[in-house]
Amino acid sequence: MNIFGGSSFGLPRSKPLSSKRAHVVSVLDIGSTKVVCLIARLTPRRESNVLPGRTHNVEVIGLGHQRSFGVKCGVIADLDAVENVVRLAVDAAERMAGLTVESLIVNVSAGRIGSDVYTATIDLGGQEVEGSDLRKVLIAAGQQSQGNDRAVLHSLPTGFSLDGERGIRDPLGMYGDVLGVDMHVVTAERAALRNLELCINRAHLTVEGVVATPYASGLAALVDDEVELGCAAIDLGGGMTTISVFAEGKLIHTDAIGIGGHHVTTDLARGLSTRIEDAERLKVVHGSAVANGADDREVVSVPPIGEDDRDQLIQVPKALLTRIIGARVEETLELLRDRIQASGFSPVVGKRVVLTGGASQLTGMPDAARRILARNVRIGRPMGVSGLPAAAKGPAFSTAVGLAIYPQMADQETHAGQGGLFSPFGNGNSRFARMGQWLKESF
Repeated sequence: MNIFGGSSFGLPRSKPLSSKRAHVVSVLDIGSTKVVCLIARLTPRRESNVLPGRTHNVEVIGLGHQRSFGVKCGVIADLDAVENVVRLAVDAAERMAGLTVESLIVNVSAGRIGSDVYTATIDLGGQEVEGSDLRKVLIAAGQQSQGNDRAVLHSLPTGFSLDGERGIRDPLGMYGDVLGVDMHVVTAERAALRNLELCINRAHLTVEGVVATPYASGLAALVDDEVELGCAAIDLGGGMTTISVFAEGKLIHTDAIGIGGHHVTTDLARGLSTRIEDAERLKVVHGSAVANGADDREVVSVPPIGEDDRDQLIQVPKALLTRIIGARVEETLELLRDRIQASGFSPVVGKRVVLTGGASQLTGMPDAARRILARNVRIGRPMGVSGLPAAAKGPAFSTAVGLAIYPQMADQETHAGQGGLFSPFGNGNSRFARMGQWLKESF
C-alpha cells in the first residue's frame, strides 16, 4: 500500500493520545550512522512544574540499535542494507519489551525538508468567532501548502489575528471583522518518503506516523522555558545537521543541511591517509574542535591505508587532527549561523542554542559553537524519560526519544484533507482543546 503516493492527503498521522489511559508506541530513528528502535509506554501524568507542557510520562520498555548501512546524508541509498538493519533493531527492541511491533512512528531527514509560513484571512462581518470560522481559516491556510511533489509533515497554527492585531492564541468567542491565522508547514519530497515507506514495508512493518527529525530532537532536548522564550535546537547527526526553532511553545521553523559528523571523519581519513574506521576512532579518542596549547607537543599514532603497512604506524602531531577537525566544524557552524540569520528567526532564537545529536559530543564543540554562533550554548540530552539504558541517555538518542514524546504533541497540528479538516485538537490538557471541541462539532 502506497501511503505517500497518489492523493496529497495520504500521509499517516499520529493519533492524539487519550488523557485517561496508557498507550504503547514504537518508533524508529533511521540515521546515517545508526538505526534505533524504541518502544515506550506513555501514561497520563498529573500536572507538574517539571516539563509542564507534557501530558504523559514516557517509560522506555524496549530499545534496539544497530550501526547503519545503506543511508547516506539521511537518504536511503541501499534498500536491502537498510531493511536488514531495521529488522535487527526492531527485533532487539521487541525482545527487550516482550511484545511484537506492527507499526512505527518514523523520522525523516531527507527530502529537502521545507519550512514555510502561510497566512490566510476570512471575513467575520463583526460577528463572534465560532468553530466554523476557525475551520474555514485553517483550511484556507492549509490549502496554500498543497503540492504534487511534496508532502506535508506538520501543519501547526502559530498564531491568530483579529483585525490585524496579532499574537492571539485562542480567538474563540472574540469579536472582529477579519480573522487571520499564521500556519507553519513542514514539508518533504514525496520520493524520499516513498523510499522510507518501502524500506519499512519490506521489513513487514507499517508506518503509523512521520515526524521531521529536527522537530523530534527539539522535543527531547529542550526544556519548556526554552520552547516558550525562544531557542534553536541544532541536531548534529552523522550525515545531516538539522535546525529547529521554537518560540511561544510552538515549532516555528526547521532547516537541514547535508553535513554531519561523518564528514569530519572523512576529512580525517583523507588528510591522514588512513581508513574510515581508524579515522573515526581517532576523532572520538583524540579529536577536538578547538586547539589546545599542548597539541603541538602531543603525537598520535595513525595506521596507514593498506594491509601490508598497518603495522608501521605513522606518528603525527595532535595539532594536525585539530586543524582538520576544526576547519570542518567551523565551516558547518558558520553555515548554520548564516541559515538561522537568513531565516529571519535570529531575533526569536535570541541568545540560546542547544546542541544535540551524536556529533555534538565532539570535544570542544560547545566552545566552538559559542564563538561562531555568538550565543549561549549547552548540550541537550533526552529529558523527562524513564527506563533509558545508561548508554542511550546521551544526545545521540535525542531523535529517537523525541519520536516517543511526539504523540502527546500531535493535538497541536491541523491538516486539510479531502474530507475537510483533520484537526486532532482533542487532548484535554492542551490549550487547543477548546478549539478542537468546536471544530469537531462543526463537521
